[in-house]
Amino acid sequence: MRVEISIHSGEVFEKVFLNEPEVNLRIVQEAGSHVKIHVLNMPFDKPIDQHTDISKLSCPSEAKNNIVIEQKGSGCSTEIYALAFLHGEESVTTETHVLHAVGGGTSNQLIKFVLADKSRGRFVGDLKIAQDAQQTEAHQTNRNLLLSETAEIRTQPQLEIYADDVKATHGASTGQLDESALFYMQQRGIGKEKARQLLVGAFMKDVLATISDEQLREQLLNAVDGVIE
Repeated sequence: MRVEISIHSGEVFEKVFLNEPEVNLRIVQEAGSHVKIHVLNMPFDKPIDQHTDISKLSCPSEAKNNIVIEQKGSGCSTEIYALAFLHGEESVTTETHVLHAVGGGTSNQLIKFVLADKSRGRFVGDLKIAQDAQQTEAHQTNRNLLLSETAEIRTQPQLEIYADDVKATHGASTGQLDESALFYMQQRGIGKEKARQLLVGAFMKDVLATISDEQLREQLLNAVDGVIE
């Protein structure tokens, strides 16, 4: 079931979705509004806080995230961050659809997958800048880290630009842990497994570091260390 929300002029909307089996959201932004979304699919071995339902801490075996943003007013800003850390045969599909219908707006997307065992990830990113959306700045980035040879990622970044006075980028990359970085850390007395944990943690934490709620941000950053040990 899709949830539809209108963000009125000058309003701020921020939301963190944690281990939801489905996120289906459509947001229409009016002039000068700000939207910031985090979608996190990852395991936790302890409650985030006393108000968190522990039953929601386990990552669902299959999750689907679909976020649609329409900037219909000038001067809007949109931020979308997604992180999936999957094991076993878990799978997550994340789709983002961002439309700049008018000019003067900004959007930034950072989507990351960390895939172990036989887990599967899929990203579809649709970024569109309409003909009238001059002086728009929009960026879409997808980064994927494969921790096993049997993990699978499919990524489809799409960028459509119909205006000529814009700044826009999109890109996707997939790889394994940097062996040279692992070697460098081991040469300085850090064990291989610990070095691996540090690199995986650093890859994930830049998404979590963008959460505005200071208490939740610190709890999630600390929880990541327990997840990858």
